[in-house]
Amino acid sequence: MSHVLVLTANPALPVLSQELAGAVRAAAGDGEPLWLGEGIACEIPLAAPSNGNDLHLVVERARAALGQAPVDCNAVSLTGRRKRLLVADMDSTMIEQECIDEIGDLLGIRDKIARITEFAMRGEWSFEVALRQRVELLKGVSRRQLQDLAETRITVMAGAQVLVSTMRANGAYCALVSGGFTLFTDKIAGQIGFDETHANTLLFDGERLSGDVAEPLVGPAAKRQTLIRLREERGLWVEETMAVGDGANDIMMLKAAGLGIAYRAKPKVQAIAGARIDHGDLTALLYLQGYRLDEFAR
Repeated sequence: MSHVLVLTANPALPVLSQELAGAVRAAAGDGEPLWLGEGIACEIPLAAPSNGNDLHLVVERARAALGQAPVDCNAVSLTGRRKRLLVADMDSTMIEQECIDEIGDLLGIRDKIARITEFAMRGEWSFEVALRQRVELLKGVSRRQLQDLAETRITVMAGAQVLVSTMRANGAYCALVSGGFTLFTDKIAGQIGFDETHANTLLFDGERLSGDVAEPLVGPAAKRQTLIRLREERGLWVEETMAVGDGANDIMMLKAAGLGIAYRAKPKVQAIAGARIDHGDLTALLYLQGYRLDEFAR
């Protein structure tokens, strides 16, 4: 056995039943389900696939067996399963918002900013061009407004703190790497418990945004390079690394990781990711690594 199928439901809607697990086993499994969290997660052994295409077909059969149930299904290699490095995106991944859209709301141009964000996240616009255009539109927002926004509007994604706490408690290193802004990432990284963070720096003219952002930009290539640097500094195998994100600017990072996870992501990201979570919260990333619910750090 080289892989397992991992089924995960949202802990807020624990619908994963013995019947659903049995249907998946009959369609694609090669052994009894092992329960990781009652109603939330289980894993099912797979016979060793002969190639990647075979594995893809197994996952498709398993997902078909789930029907319309809000349950995620992913095949995970047992090699280096418990990761020793996590590199995570922030906006719409570790937090529930896109920070730049929230800043746009302060100026009454949220929809305009959000359209550009959506184009960039789908990969239809260059990240760098989209970022500069949006930051220019934010000129004049005060530092106090940004601080208030960070305190009142930004909320952590369900499962984020448990994910990072559990991985760190088991010896993993966790980095938050965002195409967003340090005004938000520094606060969020501390709140969730990341070891380090990297993001873009907004520039000010006095106490108000100047409409510019400091160079060099933290974009797709920088995210990928951060993962590679951290992996090499720690002498890790590629298989021991995990990355998670939702937008096109995360693709390079996800592809460089041992397990790249598309979290409630755009279709272009789902297509390249090693795993996808559409229904569960971020604790699903622990179940993918074989953690049981009673092993989670709280």
